[in-house]
Amino acid sequence: MKTAIVIGGTGLVGTQLINLLLNDQDFEKIAVFGRQSLNIKNQKLEEHIINFTTPENWRNLVKGDVLFSCMGTTLAKSGSKEEQYKIDFTYQYTFADIASRNKVSDYVLISSAGANIKSPFFYLRMKGELETEVKKLPFKKIVIVQPAQLYGNRHERRVGESITVALSKALNKIGLFRKRRPIHARRVAEAMIESLEYYDSSAVVSSYELFGLAKFYDRNKNVYYKKSYFRGLCSD
Repeated sequence: MKTAIVIGGTGLVGTQLINLLLNDQDFEKIAVFGRQSLNIKNQKLEEHIINFTTPENWRNLVKGDVLFSCMGTTLAKSGSKEEQYKIDFTYQYTFADIASRNKVSDYVLISSAGANIKSPFFYLRMKGELETEVKKLPFKKIVIVQPAQLYGNRHERRVGESITVALSKALNKIGLFRKRRPIHARRVAEAMIESLEYYDSSAVVSSYELFGLAKFYDRNKNVYYKKSYFRGLCSD
């Protein structure tokens, strides 16, 4: 039985991930760190309301078997590139660094398709920088998932996102951009959990591969699936 640590639990993927973890028999405790309460009552849930800028107040509480890092914001929501960088890079890296020092063995990070430290785009460059730096941390296993455009039930309505997702799905139906098709937040959460069993060592998982991993979730863990079968699942 394992203890999962989650940051970013109120976000689109984080919400789905916590719901899955609370119902997953492989995990006996879910320790969630965040700036606001989830307002969930469950005997497996342990909530820590923290200020990410004062790690000296909470670093000793970061203990468990796996850290799921789901934090992220938009430029519009954060108000500036500096604030977005603080949330998407600084807070996540600092927390991951502390977790690794506290002997948390596994780390699963949500990044982004196209993340590249040399990208001309701020967001993708920032994600690429985070990937580069966390790979240097002494976790036993690091899994970085790179979903394409996410969709799901958000608290706020994003009209532009709805239009883009609809357009992408239309293009996918005629065979275009299949490997970059939008992916539901629940599929990403399922794949994040399943990645801990599927990969024996560190891995970077493309959005295309996330579809296949998600289909493994809740299957018999003792069944061996060939890589060719896995690729077939990705295309469905």
